[in-house]
Amino acid sequence: MPRPKTHDDALRVRLLDRAGELLSTQGASALSLRKLAADVDTSTTAVYSLFGGKPALVRELYVEAFDRLGRRLHAVTPTGDPHQDLVHLGIAYRDSAVADPHLYAIMFGDAIPGFEPDEEAHALALSALAPLLRTISAGVESGVFTGPAASMTMACWAIVHGFVSLELTGALPPGLDVSSTYETALRNNLAGWLQPAPTDT
Repeated sequence: MPRPKTHDDALRVRLLDRAGELLSTQGASALSLRKLAADVDTSTTAVYSLFGGKPALVRELYVEAFDRLGRRLHAVTPTGDPHQDLVHLGIAYRDSAVADPHLYAIMFGDAIPGFEPDEEAHALALSALAPLLRTISAGVESGVFTGPAASMTMACWAIVHGFVSLELTGALPPGLDVSSTYETALRNNLAGWLQPAPTDT
């Protein structure tokens, strides 16, 4: 008698990745559990076993997307220099988006019409961004940045989100040195938030 296929974490990840690809490239109407299972060479029983249904699958996809981003950001080792740490975090943010472009719209776009994260999923998403918020707050409190922290956070996110979105949609000019231009944009944005150096009177 053949052994049943194992519904393990590797299968869970393959299903989530394929679900993200379907949503980001073909839209919400393309995500059916039968198609998803067929694309990953498994059964709808496996999908139900791992997720319990489509709404739970969508929620898990949202959580997985932020979990991968969070792992990248939390892997950045603090140097004690908030300015340099934010550059490193910005680069890690882009690295995450480029590694999993099919998940970016799940986090910040409208790939899942009508989906609203529950309180727990929303808290998990915020925890992924904790290194960014912590570094900015520490920089403002120590006098490195002018702040306020909330305004600076939004400005920094606008820079990285706008650039990454243009990159993922293929809207950047051909031949552009993307990595170098991105880092320059990060540094120039942060320069505007630095406390002015004291002047002798």
